[in-house]
Amino acid sequence: MNTSIKLIAAGTLLLSNLAYADWFFRGTPNNWTTTPMTAVSSTDVSTCQTFGAASTNPRFKIDRTGNWSESYPTGDYTLAANQSYQITFNTVSKAIAVQSVSNCNSTAFNKNFTALNFRGTANNWSTSAMTLVANNLWSVDVTFDGQANQRFKFDTSNNWAVNYGDSNSDGVLNQNGSDIYSNVAGQYRVQVNDATLAYTLTPIAGISSSSSSVAPSSSAPSSVAAVSSKSSSSSSVSSVANDNWYFRGTPNNWASTLMTLQNGLHCTQQQFGAASTNPRFKIDHFANWTESYPQTDYVVAANTLYSICFNASTKAITLTNLNSSVAATSSSAINSSAASSITGIVNGDFRKETIYFLLTARFYDGDASNNYYNRDRYKAGDPHWRGDFKGLIQKLDYIKDLGFTAIWVTPPVENRSGLDYHGYHAYDFYKVDPRLESPGAGYKEFIDAAHAKGLKVIQDVVINHSSQYGLRNAVWIDHLPIKYYVPAGGVQGNIVNGPYLGNLGDYKSTFRDDNDNSVAPQWFKDRHTSDPNGTVPLVDPKTGVTVPKAGYDANRFFGIDAAGLDANWYHLDGFMSGGDWESPLALQRKHMAGDTIDLATGRQNVKDYLNGAIRMYLDMGVDAIRLDTVKHIERNEMLTYVNNWKAHKPGLFVFGENLVKGTGFGSEISNDNASAVIRPWWYTRTTSNPANPLAGGDSGFSVLDFSVFSTFRDNVTRGNFGGIGGVMAMDWVYGDATQLVTFFQNHDVGPDNDFKYRYGGEIANAAMVYNLLWTNRGIPTLYYGEEIMFQAGLPQDIAGNSDTIDQTGRAYFGPHLDNLAATQSHPLYQHIKRLNQIRSAIPALQKAPSTRVSEWGAGMSYVRDLSSEGSYAVVGLASSSGQSITVSGVKNGTYRDTVTGNSINVTNGSISFNVASYSAGIYVLNGPGKIGNTGTWLR
Repeated sequence: MNTSIKLIAAGTLLLSNLAYADWFFRGTPNNWTTTPMTAVSSTDVSTCQTFGAASTNPRFKIDRTGNWSESYPTGDYTLAANQSYQITFNTVSKAIAVQSVSNCNSTAFNKNFTALNFRGTANNWSTSAMTLVANNLWSVDVTFDGQANQRFKFDTSNNWAVNYGDSNSDGVLNQNGSDIYSNVAGQYRVQVNDATLAYTLTPIAGISSSSSSVAPSSSAPSSVAAVSSKSSSSSSVSSVANDNWYFRGTPNNWASTLMTLQNGLHCTQQQFGAASTNPRFKIDHFANWTESYPQTDYVVAANTLYSICFNASTKAITLTNLNSSVAATSSSAINSSAASSITGIVNGDFRKETIYFLLTARFYDGDASNNYYNRDRYKAGDPHWRGDFKGLIQKLDYIKDLGFTAIWVTPPVENRSGLDYHGYHAYDFYKVDPRLESPGAGYKEFIDAAHAKGLKVIQDVVINHSSQYGLRNAVWIDHLPIKYYVPAGGVQGNIVNGPYLGNLGDYKSTFRDDNDNSVAPQWFKDRHTSDPNGTVPLVDPKTGVTVPKAGYDANRFFGIDAAGLDANWYHLDGFMSGGDWESPLALQRKHMAGDTIDLATGRQNVKDYLNGAIRMYLDMGVDAIRLDTVKHIERNEMLTYVNNWKAHKPGLFVFGENLVKGTGFGSEISNDNASAVIRPWWYTRTTSNPANPLAGGDSGFSVLDFSVFSTFRDNVTRGNFGGIGGVMAMDWVYGDATQLVTFFQNHDVGPDNDFKYRYGGEIANAAMVYNLLWTNRGIPTLYYGEEIMFQAGLPQDIAGNSDTIDQTGRAYFGPHLDNLAATQSHPLYQHIKRLNQIRSAIPALQKAPSTRVSEWGAGMSYVRDLSSEGSYAVVGLASSSGQSITVSGVKNGTYRDTVTGNSINVTNGSISFNVASYSAGIYVLNGPGKIGNTGTWLR
């Protein structure tokens, strides 16, 4: 479902969270009067204006209320004369984007429909023409009277020949779909995106209502548009300045309880009842649901008394548990320690976190009923889709006991491909894959349960590509239904392939077809819901060949004709090969593989589709984003996406994967075989000169630290630190090296000679690596199972033609979680647990750069100086032999080692200490002393 659509009560009313008549264009084209701007996304409003002759001094401003009490920019925005412009304003960042257009007619915008009309009971089923107000976005204002059986549809031809309704009540139109029912009353702006087929109803401020919006038994408060309550005669007082804020929730049956102003915060005490009441609340500004926070209901623990305070400026909500003991909570409840993390406001510095990365489908199986076998690499007894969010919720305590504070999950969106369990082959960005969800244990419930335990959620996101089947309800890629495929020498239905029984269509689908795309041509849709055995003859409309036909071109079922793709959605430059992997243009415009089809990420319709989906997940409570395949998107284009998400959720931490097998600083500044414009550091900077990182600032985007990782095959895996210091000497190229996300291995690469396998060497060397990662600059990440040397020495992904995933580093982890006594007693588990304890207690280990770096193979030392926050540490590391370490140029004072508890008083700016083999000395100025228990290596 489109992020701006909410389903409320028991009906099918769909309301947008956008606010209209709230921002106005004022300038020379309209003689400085007020022209309402049109909302084109959850953060952007837009208008098209034609500016006159130079003598008029063409210029404009954006006015918040129509009375000049708040306007942007500070000075008038000046433009060229005799020109039309599409002007877009971001209501969060206040950024203005201006694009020259040939004219301000609807024809200036991209569109898929030639025309579109609203038709329903509101206009007696006549035709109300809709206007194209932005690329693919049709709009009309409609006055609804709330009559019984009020409903509507959309008609492209004035004669019902091509019309659209909503058969699934999911906010996405279907051709010849069912009437759309609603119970709203008042004036609403009705909009349709003819690229995604998503539609919205948005109340126009001050003159709309919905009788169901305050029903105490529903979550209707989440569905009401967040609009200002100003009338045309309002003064300059903004919504934040209004003194009154109201508590509304289950304790007061969703009535309005005025909150008390205390030290600049609006506060109240509320007793929440039994779990059966689904305890929750919102904060409402005007007691009429026109402006309320957070966007979705704030879920709390049952049978608990809370002090609730609301910051009207930041919209942050703080909860304090006033009970002497916290009542038992459900998986979706929260406790006081996690209260602030569930508000949708990003709190704190992500450098404080340590990250546990897992493949959701391979971690823990909580619900066998949603298990699913992919058609590729079938192995009986090990369904590819095995783990799920229910299982992950059950094992949150495992991750928390290990000491991690953030969980990175693979993309949860619905996937389609022959081997899609990992989540990187998106088919519908707006839907969580049902193979991961269970009743009461979906993605949102997982996020809430993680927050309840003080754990943050990092969502893996792919914007570079989709699956080979296009995007559901947006774009179709030409294929024949898979159920008609018969391999050469075969007979339909006679080949046994586990649950597929010789038919490669979706074995759990009645009609054995997983390509349920509403924008597919009619011949395909007809076969999608018929002929389950794939035996009724079908003529391939592209070639005229009749199928099923043994050995017929497999590409017609599984492959891609790159030249035949829809250019509105995809690049048409073919597939990667040979030297393309080090060529920026090829990397960013070609398809990586047959099931990763390169999206035209520069097109606005693609941006709108992807950004809308990501904002939806951020609204669910996602705390940070890991971005896949970064170098396959041009940097400035990629940053338009990242900045859109950060504008929606200020403070959001976003980092990306820019895979490089080597130190990767670019040919312009080091010995490298490709330009810096596809290397990790480039994406963390804003410079336009790949030879000069310092010519631009910090882009606000971080990356995985592939540069240090790439040294591991030659040093730490062989028992030494050689070469790490040299790479760290290049930290200056990054926007902020302290925000790099560091790792030893992940689902794609390992520290072996081929960067292909999970680490399978000496366990003590692994402990040595973790000593480095947990004390060095950056945010350490652990890949699931590393804590017990899981699948040691096996390939990270399928390598041979007959491999199955149980033979790889992506094997199912469940048995080890069923035997916690053995797993948690593993020496590496205990080692990592203690490192997490130490790092969480010392701010300098979390946020300071690594300075005074010295590396001599058998050992390393560096300083972590966070004096600005009163934290300062000196670190020494040893490999296979004990080391005597001296670091000069340090602060004087008393240092205490968090590993041994040893104390040293420094008076001459030099500290000397001994470190045992495979251990670390972490000497903290005025530190707490020993943290945790002596272990196998930290001793």
